[in-house]
Amino acid sequence: MECAAETMTDEQIASLVIETDMSSATATVDVRCAGAWIVQGIAQIEQRLEVISGLAEKDMVIDGTAITALDTSGAWLLHRVIDEMEQRGRNVTINGLRPEFGALMQLIASCAIAPKTSRTPEPGWLARIGQHSWQAVLGVSGMMAFIGECALALLRSLIQPRRIRWRQILHNLQTAGFEALPITGLLSFLMGVVIAYQGADQLQRFGANIFIVDLVGLSMLRELSPLLTAIIVAGRSGSAYAAQIGTMKVTEEIDALRTIGIGPIELLVLPKMLALIIALPLLTLYADVTGVLGGMLMASSKLDVSFGVFIDRLGDAVSLSSFLTGIGKAPVFAVIIALVGCYQGFRASGSADSVGRQTTVSVVQSIFLVILADALFSVVFNWLKI
Repeated sequence: MECAAETMTDEQIASLVIETDMSSATATVDVRCAGAWIVQGIAQIEQRLEVISGLAEKDMVIDGTAITALDTSGAWLLHRVIDEMEQRGRNVTINGLRPEFGALMQLIASCAIAPKTSRTPEPGWLARIGQHSWQAVLGVSGMMAFIGECALALLRSLIQPRRIRWRQILHNLQTAGFEALPITGLLSFLMGVVIAYQGADQLQRFGANIFIVDLVGLSMLRELSPLLTAIIVAGRSGSAYAAQIGTMKVTEEIDALRTIGIGPIELLVLPKMLALIIALPLLTLYADVTGVLGGMLMASSKLDVSFGVFIDRLGDAVSLSSFLTGIGKAPVFAVIIALVGCYQGFRASGSADSVGRQTTVSVVQSIFLVILADALFSVVFNWLKI
């Protein structure tokens, strides 16, 4: 049978003739192509090539001797037909093409993307556990290496104090410390109010109103103030560290610093860590004051414990060791928050999406490690009878 598409002039007619040879043991399909196979003249031929799909059980021989012109669209059309037949297990042979047409066909074949014939099976649950475990090991290993680099940079700065960048430290002290006073004070004040309110009903049953001072003082100064302050700083400053460094990493500013001989750890990490080590204990002390003040107001209104009585009892209820225990946790929390935030910032790569993802990871990891460190402190202090 013959399928022809008559388009434009006679010299530009693109046509093909399909002949089926049933005489041999293995039936074959002979396809003779003629005319100009260019974009203007093969629109109808593309529709009629669907006839060949019904002959997929036979091998094919394509004769391109009569093709007078061939552009990319025509070559792609021929390549598609050949590729479909070969995927069905048929042998396709093309003969008679001019050398320049053959070179174009080879170029199209080399640039063609093979279709996906099968979907890669998803790994099983055991394989997924192994992948996540390996990623966790790599993350811990990278974090340990980063801590080591920061320790060496800090040691060099202590040996040579002129390397310390005081301006950056003061700037970070303002952003991470002074500007965090309102939110830290408000939340710790409300926490003191909540603790006193929840404990008031229980203490009134036993006539032990004065012990509200012990409840508020010990819970706030020893545990809640440093922990709450660290969580606030992790969400506020730790995320900012990760976003800032991650953006610099994506925009290749980190590489530019290394190129001009400036160490990114000395410029970006150490000032943040040192500023946070100074700011977090001060914020914790501020949270102690506001938290006790909130508990004091609630004790006065709910249990009739006056301010004077509350303050007198506070000195007996909270020992100096309990107060220093809460303050002493703050520098450790500061180091955790600064290192995790900066490390996740350095891990960002590729795009802004990576910056957002690493910022989220930094906040989650910082809060988790702060709570874990607080739990370890509790175990150690209980073992030491502090």
